[in-house]
Order: sequence, then C-alpha cells, then structure tokens
Amino acid sequence: MTAATHILEQSIVVFSQNYLPISRVNIKRAIVLLLTGKAEPLAMMNVPVWKVRSPSHVIEVPEHIRLTIKGKERTWRVPPVNRREVLRRDHHTCQYCGSTNHLTLDHVVPLSKGGSHSWDNVVTACERCNQRKGNRTPEQANMPLLSHPRAPIHPTVAFAEQFWREHQIRQE
Repeated sequence: MTAATHILEQSIVVFSQNYLPISRVNIKRAIVLLLTGKAEPLAMMNVPVWKVRSPSHVIEVPEHIRLTIKGKERTWRVPPVNRREVLRRDHHTCQYCGSTNHLTLDHVVPLSKGGSHSWDNVVTACERCNQRKGNRTPEQANMPLLSHPRAPIHPTVAFAEQFWREHQIRQE
C-alpha cells in the first residue's frame, strides 16, 4: 500500500459551527470543503495532519474540521414503533438471551397488564424466550433484559456520543 493510498483512506470528523461532532467524511470530501471555504481546520490536542499534494497545491488536512457555513437543520422525528425499527434498535438480537434466530417482538410489560406499545416497552425477543416469558413481566419470569429499551435518538446526537466516548477512551 502506498502512502498516497493510505492517506486517501482516512476519515475526517466534521464539527458543526457550534463544535458539535456531526459526521465523518472521507478525506476527499474534507479537501473539497476546505478548498471551497465551507470548512476550516480544527486543531484539537495532538491529532495527525495529513499533507495532500497536487501539482499546484499542498493542503494540510487535519483529523477534525469545522463547518463555516450554516446549513438547514434537517427535521428528524422519532420513527414509529414497528418491527423493522425495533429490530434495528436492538441490533437484531434477542434482548433476553442474545440469540439472533426466529425473532419476534415482545412487550416488556404485557398489554394485558397495562403495558403500552411504545419504545420503552417493546423489545426484540426470540420465539423461545417470548413463549417462556408468556404473559408476565421480566421480573416475574426471572428473565432480565440485556439492555433497557428506549426510543432511538437523533443520528447526529448518537454520532456525537460515540465520538466523545471514543475520544475519552483514547485519552486514558
């Protein structure tokens, strides 16, 4: 692998105008944003800077850039509670045993016991666990959840949380 190929495989973290990490882009897209003035280099700690050369320019591309333009904020709504979205949220994994086969949806607190069909009450369960739990709560069935259900969050917020978690791990 040549040095040029290695540099072109790098990804750059893009921050909004108010320094919120919003996405990752490839280095080619970052160069375009820098050259058109839509972004500026963001110096954070001791992060690497890649030098990209063309016949007429040498551009230093840092690992982080900040947008200088204000874009329209896309509206994002919490998706409806349905099979596809619950499976996506739970990573196609049974929330009781971790299985990935024969998946169904399960109400943590059954509808007959006053539970609701909402993000914080519906989880992915395999057929076996769903039948074993029956018309009981996880505590009554002695089947603890692997993770507590919650509504999906805005993709930008999820990216920012992941970025800061990774950044904190690197510093330790």
